[in-house]
Amino acid sequence: MNYENRLKAAAKLILLHDSGSDNSPESCPDFGVTATLKPYQVEGVLWLIRRYHLGVNVILGDEMGLGKTLQAISFLSYLKVHQISPAPFLVLCPLSVTDGWVSEIIKFAPCLNVLQYVGDKETRRNVRRRMFEHATEQPVSDVLFPFDILLTTYDIALMDQDFLSQIPWQYAVIDEAQRLKNPSSVLYNVLLERFLIPRRLLMTGTPIQNNLSELWALLHFCMPSVFGTLNQFISTFKDTGDLTLDHGKMKGNGHFKSLKYVLSVFLLRRTKTKLSESGVLLLPPLTETTVMVPLVNLQRKVYMSLLKKELPKLLALSAGSSNHQSLQNIVIQLRKACSHPYLFPGIEPEPYEEGEHLVQASGKLVVLDQLLQKLHDSGHRVLLFAQMTHTLDILQDFLELRNFSYERLDGSIRAEERFAAIRSFSLNCAGGSSQTTPNDAFVFLISTRAGGVGLNLVSADTVIFYEQDWNPQVDKQALQRAHRIGQINHVLSINLVTSQTVEEVIMRRAERKLQLSQKVMGEDYIDQEAEEIAVNETSDLRSIIFGLHVFDQGQLDDEKSGEFEVSNVSAMAEKVIALRHKKLSDKDDARFLVNPMTLSNGGDLSIREGTASLNFDPGLDEVSYCSWIEKFKEATHSGANQIKELEDRKTLSRDKSLKLQAAKKKAEEKKLSKWEALGYHSLSVEDPVLPVDSDLISDAGSVYFVYGDCTHPSATVNCISEPTIIFSCVDDSGSWGHGGMFDALAKLSESIPSAYERASEFGDLHLGDVHLIKLDDNKQQSDNAPQWFALAVVQSYNPRRKVPRSKISLPDLENCISKASSSAAQHSASIHMPRIGYQDGSDRSEWYTVERLLRKYASIYNIKIYVYYYRRTS
Repeated sequence: MNYENRLKAAAKLILLHDSGSDNSPESCPDFGVTATLKPYQVEGVLWLIRRYHLGVNVILGDEMGLGKTLQAISFLSYLKVHQISPAPFLVLCPLSVTDGWVSEIIKFAPCLNVLQYVGDKETRRNVRRRMFEHATEQPVSDVLFPFDILLTTYDIALMDQDFLSQIPWQYAVIDEAQRLKNPSSVLYNVLLERFLIPRRLLMTGTPIQNNLSELWALLHFCMPSVFGTLNQFISTFKDTGDLTLDHGKMKGNGHFKSLKYVLSVFLLRRTKTKLSESGVLLLPPLTETTVMVPLVNLQRKVYMSLLKKELPKLLALSAGSSNHQSLQNIVIQLRKACSHPYLFPGIEPEPYEEGEHLVQASGKLVVLDQLLQKLHDSGHRVLLFAQMTHTLDILQDFLELRNFSYERLDGSIRAEERFAAIRSFSLNCAGGSSQTTPNDAFVFLISTRAGGVGLNLVSADTVIFYEQDWNPQVDKQALQRAHRIGQINHVLSINLVTSQTVEEVIMRRAERKLQLSQKVMGEDYIDQEAEEIAVNETSDLRSIIFGLHVFDQGQLDDEKSGEFEVSNVSAMAEKVIALRHKKLSDKDDARFLVNPMTLSNGGDLSIREGTASLNFDPGLDEVSYCSWIEKFKEATHSGANQIKELEDRKTLSRDKSLKLQAAKKKAEEKKLSKWEALGYHSLSVEDPVLPVDSDLISDAGSVYFVYGDCTHPSATVNCISEPTIIFSCVDDSGSWGHGGMFDALAKLSESIPSAYERASEFGDLHLGDVHLIKLDDNKQQSDNAPQWFALAVVQSYNPRRKVPRSKISLPDLENCISKASSSAAQHSASIHMPRIGYQDGSDRSEWYTVERLLRKYASIYNIKIYVYYYRRTS
């Protein structure tokens, strides 16, 4: 029996068992849950029960937002209530959704005892100790584990695999299982080879993301003995014969029909569209809009300079000699230019000050500015997604500039703060409205990869993608954070794409990638030629760059192409937002393509339904690409004189810079000689040299939050015999203050204010400086553990200003944290500090930034940083 027939035979056997089963719906109490499941959810739980009794591991592939978590919880509850399978059960999921899992289990399945196994190394060690104590105290006949479900993350499963793999798990649920799409990944092989999980369920809203090899990885993880090798799977379902012949096309159809037949047994997939059409599910409509944004002048100059700089690599690509890393770097740099030119160092004006230049430097930000103004005025709430963390930083600066309230979630945000941000943003959802109140955050700023899966954020009714993810399925998942069960408002999705650039090529290719999912997972097979399925990543990048040839670079050179009036953009924004209320004839969903340049010429919006107008595939058209490169090469050579002039200017600037450096060095030497003669020695810490492995995150470097007085760390933290550094912020006035930290530090030692004032006297106080003062007076200490005080100069002082003392400068604060962390690493010390940039009743945006900096440098230098909440006595 060949591979395809073997799969069909296995599927037929399971379907025969289904036909003989009692499919009558059971009531929710039979599952042991308090929630009222929707009819399709009851069917889903019954499907899981039937597959369990057959010994078949499966994939629950319902579209995002249809309640897969509740179905899985109901199934686990059923196993316990009916004593079909004893605990323990294992649930693996992303960190961002662990809080959601716990709350749903507690709320809907009171019979299940859940243990959340997350946190730092010490926290997890304590949990393991309690588990061991429980097991040793119980009689042999009793339950060995103090939980029914252990909930943890993929990363912790890898870090603590030696412990977790010893537990005989009766059932395992892997949420957001697209994480297992790569069969060569460490997680895939550790779970399959080391963990005792013979019975398992995969949950994913995107079972097919880019190609069939990823689908095979999920199916093989469920049933390795059934789905054999990747080569067998691909050779069976990829080879569609000669598509130029009718027989070949029929053979292709047959293979896809066989695959869909097999999938119907091992994968349960329901979509919101089908459920809505059948009347089973009532969801508000979704309108998707793509806004084509032109480059502004500064962006266009950066974009064209990048193309000219990478011309040798572009020529090498046409000769077939470019490597993957080279291609990826070109695409990433071009995408950065499309998002915002300030992503490149040295582009923003110096010294940097907040202002309208931040908005005007990016076409996307000009459009986003108008969209958010109108959405805010009309009471909507927004999820704003970006792919790059540095882009989030720029967007955060923009939101601060416009005084929009917001929350932020990305990979650097601590778990507790993530959950607090999610709860804060979702608070008024319980009231059945997504309208904002003065205390609500207007925007939730999210990294697509960190927060694009598993979250329930139905309190927002507008989703904006500032940057498109490489994988279109990731953006689809992110959109479902708002368009899901619980949403009561019409959802508007806005995708900002820079026209005539690499972003437009990526967008067009993303639409074609989604066709694969539609072919295999769709209700009806799309009768069109099968595209190549196993797409090589390097080939994909080559195709993206080849796609650049369809755009006339002369348009990018035209300075007028990046000019568009704010009034025109404002009119466009009004029309885009009005699409939410547009009457649609026979569909709940519609897609629109908007070009503000067309609107500025008096045009109207063009409606684009499905992918009909996206018949765009540059593919690997090397002839057209080579022709484009030659034209571009000629244009580049014609501008050689201008380039030479620029290089001459750079040379003159370089010579001038060298002279300035020499003068500064001479002045510095003179200053040091004067200080030495007067007996002054600077305590300012020099700029640190980052460790070679600074990109690696250390598990030991951590930030801890405690209650107490940071000037007496031994009273709060068990560090009596450890060196400590107490970190405090000061301004550059040279005048020691009164109250709070000033009085506490002066009470510890008079040398601290004395050193600060002496530094000012000798002109040694500058923004970004850290003065490290060692405590010589040990009267305040119970032992001889060394202690230092780091005075960080992060505020300027000018008595002529209305408010003499400025706000904390975050760039200077980062310099100071870096210097203090480097010093702590050199002295094997921990850092103790009050909470900076946070006030009760205010938004947490500034504190988010500070905490990211603390976590960053704690990890880089492998140190511990303690942040103190001060309890005030009434």
